[in-house]
Amino acid sequence: MSLHTPLGALTPDRLRAMKRGLEKESLRTTAAGDLALTPHPAALGSALQHPHITTDFCESQLEFITGTHGDAQSCLDELTRIHQVAYRALGDEMLWVSSMPCALPTDETIPIGRYGTSNIGRAKSVYRMGLGHRYGRRMQTISGIHYNWSLPGVDTDGYFALIRNFRRHSFVLLRLFGASPAVCASFVEGRNHNLQRIGSGSLHLPHATSLRMGRLGYQSDAQASLAISYNSLAEYGASLEDAMTRPYPAYEQLGVRNPGGEYNQLATTLLQIENEFYGSIRPKRVIRSGERPLHALRDRGVEYVEVRCMDLDPFQPVGIDAATMRLLDLFLLHCVLSDSPPDTPAEIAALGRNQHRCAERGREPGLKLERNGSWVVLDDWAGELLQELQPMAHHLDGVFGGDAYQGAWEHAIAVLRDPQLAPSARVLAAMQSDFGGSHCGFVQDRSQRARQAVGALPYPDTLDAWARHMARASLEAQHQLEASDTLPFEEFRRRYLAQEHLRPVVQAA
Repeated sequence: MSLHTPLGALTPDRLRAMKRGLEKESLRTTAAGDLALTPHPAALGSALQHPHITTDFCESQLEFITGTHGDAQSCLDELTRIHQVAYRALGDEMLWVSSMPCALPTDETIPIGRYGTSNIGRAKSVYRMGLGHRYGRRMQTISGIHYNWSLPGVDTDGYFALIRNFRRHSFVLLRLFGASPAVCASFVEGRNHNLQRIGSGSLHLPHATSLRMGRLGYQSDAQASLAISYNSLAEYGASLEDAMTRPYPAYEQLGVRNPGGEYNQLATTLLQIENEFYGSIRPKRVIRSGERPLHALRDRGVEYVEVRCMDLDPFQPVGIDAATMRLLDLFLLHCVLSDSPPDTPAEIAALGRNQHRCAERGREPGLKLERNGSWVVLDDWAGELLQELQPMAHHLDGVFGGDAYQGAWEHAIAVLRDPQLAPSARVLAAMQSDFGGSHCGFVQDRSQRARQAVGALPYPDTLDAWARHMARASLEAQHQLEASDTLPFEEFRRRYLAQEHLRPVVQAA
């Protein structure tokens, strides 16, 4: 695919204003590698109000959020500092460095995130209760890294064009960076699967790249019925609104509340809220207090994209490195500059099949994917795409100085040429050579190493003071929020989910 916009459009000023940020999830585990069932550490403040340290689905699943940065290294440095703060608060616990979870207890024992007594805090917990009922709590313990990215001069239509191309070509990222080819057997207990045994208590697929992005990951029969179009904000918004207002029989049968009056879920619609829609990339913008994300998009347009298909790399202490982030920059710029024809229902279905093939068999020699109604070898297609990134890497290094982007590109080429260099292959090789095929044994060891690596870094007094201030301020903010609530929760829930809140107000002429 050729670039429809010349590289010259990426002026130095535009590239220097390119922004990226990270969101990284990790399970808390005991030193023995079991899921930690302790509450969110008090020293980390309020999971509801802390801007950089919260929880994702379960109480044991930390989520770290950086600010926006003008270069990859400074973004990585902030993520590292957040890890330093978290490790100080964990006591004997560890952060699990794999996207696929540790040995898990029974589904109902996995603790759902708790956010206090405010209406918004209760809504977050009820939403997670609904996720547990709909998809099972085990599936929700999968962790990943989200890469938030923006470029000046890209409007809403431009971001949707980027998203269409990203979805067409994201198999390249699974092939290069997928790092979840195996899983503890407890994750699939009682479920049908096509995994093969490896060692004792572990399962895998020999050529898998990212089981997290395959059929074992964020998938469901209900969401399989959605064919969300990314041709325009209007089409995307209409598709999401329909999913959030259309009753779904199985969820209607479950009901919003159980017979004892406790909440099962926020709503009985196909999606409770926007975030329930699982996609490899999302259009996003910063929302105002109490605002629905879809309303914000419709009202003010797309501000950035959130890349959601990246696994935690267990060989990196904080799950990702700067070279990977630079390759993502190149890939996203290519998605912006390349021609992006409209998607169709047939293409959307083919892309879903391609994702599953690459997730489960991406390193298989000669594996073919669907492209425009025909079949093409995955590595040939990936090679074509990567070659188109090389002039872009040279251009960015000319702007920023050095050869970091060229180095990131060269590493990607090396991984494509030698599948054994891919993180997914390295995970399986280490499991077999050093841990008797045990996924949990391998990840437990890497988790201990990550803790030691981060713990060995200098911990300045300024970082300690920042950590204490943020924890205290977040707890105070939560207390103020709880004290200011006046609506009964049921009224709050009904108002928040009202359909009119999904649409911007039409101004009178």
